[in-house]
Amino acid sequence: MAQPNPVQVIAITSGKGGVGKTNVSVNLAVALANAGKRVMLLDADLGLANVDVLLGLQPRSNLSHVIDGERSLEEVIVEGPSGIMVVPAASGVKRLAELSTMENAGLIRAFSELNHDVDILLIDTAAGINESVTSFSRAAQETVVVVCDEPASITDAYALIKVLSTEYDQHRFKVLANQVHSAQEGRELFNKISRVTDRYLDVTLEFMGVVPHDDYLRKAVRKQRAVVQAYPRSRASMAFKNLAQKTDKWPVPSVAGGHLEFFVERLIQSRNECMEMPV
Repeated sequence: MAQPNPVQVIAITSGKGGVGKTNVSVNLAVALANAGKRVMLLDADLGLANVDVLLGLQPRSNLSHVIDGERSLEEVIVEGPSGIMVVPAASGVKRLAELSTMENAGLIRAFSELNHDVDILLIDTAAGINESVTSFSRAAQETVVVVCDEPASITDAYALIKVLSTEYDQHRFKVLANQVHSAQEGRELFNKISRVTDRYLDVTLEFMGVVPHDDYLRKAVRKQRAVVQAYPRSRASMAFKNLAQKTDKWPVPSVAGGHLEFFVERLIQSRNECMEMPV
């Protein structure tokens, strides 16, 4: 029996709330699925979850039931638009927002028991620098930091990058400028952050691109639909399609990183199979 392929795991995070991180996660997931990828979307804003709300889903169970031992991870997955697999969390459950290191680790390990064919796992983390954000970001292969052109967004993004690099040895980040009025504005936003990180931190930042300010995005939110489905020709939709094409070209990991990771067993199995292949 063939083993499942390694999974590209991408954490989408931000230093502060309100920058559109969940909208980015949802629309990138649907855009990747529309491009033929098998996508799983984990709502990892555990205590203030809203992926299901943005997509008009009504899951009967969620990660709170998994953590309480009432459901398996397999049992809470629901199908979203374009066939994406959504792992919903709960909203207004304080305990979920305060999971211990061990509980977060247990949740990450639970993904190794899934038998789903998955190409990409997108993790919509909480905003800020709490335990779940650092755990899930470190357990991914790529971390995308979403920023918008507000002073607090920039300073909090820097704070998040600083914590992940100095305390968790994470040194590569992609920066996505959201709700900007031009590509130039997005590039200038990236430059503001990179100038400071270049001076004070040992990190490499990569400019992922921009999502423009678009009224159609707000209309899609009110309809509880992804903008790439509701308004496929809108500026925001075209941006998400371009971002999906970029994401699809990122290299899929071939070996485990030596620390706790999502789907790590698939990486180990893949490496062992490569080592066993005849020359």
